[in-house]
Amino acid sequence: MDAQAWNAQTWIDKLQLQPHPEGGYYRVTYTAATKIAADALPPGFTGARSASTAIYFLLSNQGDDARSHFSAFHRLRSDEMWHFYAGSPLAVHVIAEDGSYTQLLIGPDIENGKHFQAVVKAGSWFASAPLLPDSFALVGCTVSPGFDFDDFELANRDLLAATFPQHRELIHRLTRW
Repeated sequence: MDAQAWNAQTWIDKLQLQPHPEGGYYRVTYTAATKIAADALPPGFTGARSASTAIYFLLSNQGDDARSHFSAFHRLRSDEMWHFYAGSPLAVHVIAEDGSYTQLLIGPDIENGKHFQAVVKAGSWFASAPLLPDSFALVGCTVSPGFDFDDFELANRDLLAATFPQHRELIHRLTRW
């Protein structure tokens, strides 16, 4: 079977992806052996971290699996670089700490404003979803310093909307509680 014709479930099966707490499916593909000591990291890190980590990440609005339709607003203590691999372009909605909003468009159509790579800065709230109806997006995410669930915060809808009332509609659409 031609990988270009695969649907979301085929990618999930072939790449052995598992459900992610923020929504979608993922699998860790790389964890650097090099460690960064806790005292060399910015404030807020609870211990040493790998220098870098990487995952496959898939979101799909195909079928009835509502948990995979979007990645809910969350934030990390590290920068996260997104890489496009297959499927539909992906919209990454970013609310910076100062409340400013940016939409990153990850995908292959660079002549129409999409990018193969984009970065979400540490501390920003962000959520994502495929741009096209009845589609999926397969991307990669590289985090440095490396990802640890201790550095992951899933947004509370009411608290985030109270902090950024100008983005209330977007926050309500891309949070689960």
